[in-house]
Amino acid sequence: MGIQIAPSILSADFANLERDIVAVSDADWLHVDVMDGHFVPNLTLGLPVLERLAEVSPLPVDAHLMIEDPDRWAPRYAEAGATSVTFHLEAAADPVRIARDLRALGARSSVALKPGTPVEHVIDVLVEFDMVLVMTVEPGFGGQAFMPETMPKVRALRDAARAAGHPLRIEVDGGIARDTVQAVVQAGADMLVAGSAIYSADDRAAAIAELRRIASQAAVG
Repeated sequence: MGIQIAPSILSADFANLERDIVAVSDADWLHVDVMDGHFVPNLTLGLPVLERLAEVSPLPVDAHLMIEDPDRWAPRYAEAGATSVTFHLEAAADPVRIARDLRALGARSSVALKPGTPVEHVIDVLVEFDMVLVMTVEPGFGGQAFMPETMPKVRALRDAARAAGHPLRIEVDGGIARDTVQAVVQAGADMLVAGSAIYSADDRAAAIAELRRIASQAAVG
């Protein structure tokens, strides 16, 4: 399916979001972190802002909901314009129902796992999801160090998807940079969320191209 790059606007300048979105238009997705100050101890943005970002973004929006009650709210983000909606398994009452609701709205259904959440919790219902996001840091803040101990979860998901004949996307989010891309791709990830590695670069397009180059080489190797 090819490696895809999703810059995270958590590392962008919130006073100049449209400018910083256009600056990463060479990527594949725009990763938007929605935090409610309850599920995680940080607060970012909500439905009205995401809806406007989806209108101006040259890239499809990948909404990562770090919020309570995704059973109620996840479909609303699909209706607001997110092409992909990721909710956290730990916050969901009925993850399969959420996934089906998202698909019914034409959005990609995706579920996220914190570093400490066993991957076995989604293996049996893997075909209900178009993507699984493996958090490679604790959710809530950008700029954290990559946790290599999460890689067995990525491998287990890739093995399960292959066994089921399911074209699952596996996303990784947290500490993704030039020195960690090879490990996550070789483990089986094919969608890479990167914040600081892209937005701290003087040339964002060049940073995206470099991550894609390293990822492509790792996939071939």
